[in-house]
Amino acid sequence: MIRRVARELEKTGRTVLVDATTGPMLGRKDAAADLPTLAEQSDILIVFGGDGTMLGAARSVAGMPTPILGVNIGGLGFLTAVPSEQIARELENLWKGDFRIEERKLIGCKGYSGNTPISQTALNDFVVSRGATSRLIELEVAVNEESLTNFRCDGLIFGSPTGSTAYSLAAGGAIVAPDADVLTITPICPHTLSNRSVIVSGDSVVEMKVLSKKLEIFLTADGQVQTPLSAGDELRFCNSSKKIRLIRLSGSTFFKTLRQKLHWRGSTF
Repeated sequence: MIRRVARELEKTGRTVLVDATTGPMLGRKDAAADLPTLAEQSDILIVFGGDGTMLGAARSVAGMPTPILGVNIGGLGFLTAVPSEQIARELENLWKGDFRIEERKLIGCKGYSGNTPISQTALNDFVVSRGATSRLIELEVAVNEESLTNFRCDGLIFGSPTGSTAYSLAAGGAIVAPDADVLTITPICPHTLSNRSVIVSGDSVVEMKVLSKKLEIFLTADGQVQTPLSAGDELRFCNSSKKIRLIRLSGSTFFKTLRQKLHWRGSTF
């Protein structure tokens, strides 16, 4: 797939640049050192994979102006705009200017793991969850310095609108339109059944403190970057100033994607 797309791009007179992972697939030895360097040199980044690949790429180039076109060769692919079998046709639409740019905000997390400072971003979500031991953890949560509650649960998902169709959805959270200016707090298997997903305004600061002792607890960014936590550790979650820019081709909308990916009535393929 990558070789075929590279050939199609070169036929149009466009220059194909590659990163260190993609270079060997094309027999190229002139690969960029990393993804941010590649983004600086490029007009468009084409990312092949599923949502996991897109999440990793998004965090790497967050805050840069280079738009991303995702080609789905994975599973559901909420973030990828183009099914792999339609790539040739959609590239033609791209060259015609038949597309729009959609900006997505990232979430920021700051705090400490013991004495080690934490400063991370995520496109989908941050998850604070228990380790291998099947015991509930207790987490104290406040919003804008006002106490929300102490959650006893398997974990908490601090999500963006983009992440509402990921882990938060599986945990019973609401589906949120990507242009909504909100943050979501979704408990995972809460002991108190009245605990439900809470949606707060996008300018909120959500504070969390680990209360549980002698249990493995982890902070995970986008399911990919993991940091251990312990009793007394405090974290703050809020919208980041960093954004990514996604290319959306004509006819591609959030609600159409929902109908198709979740097999809702009225879906068409």
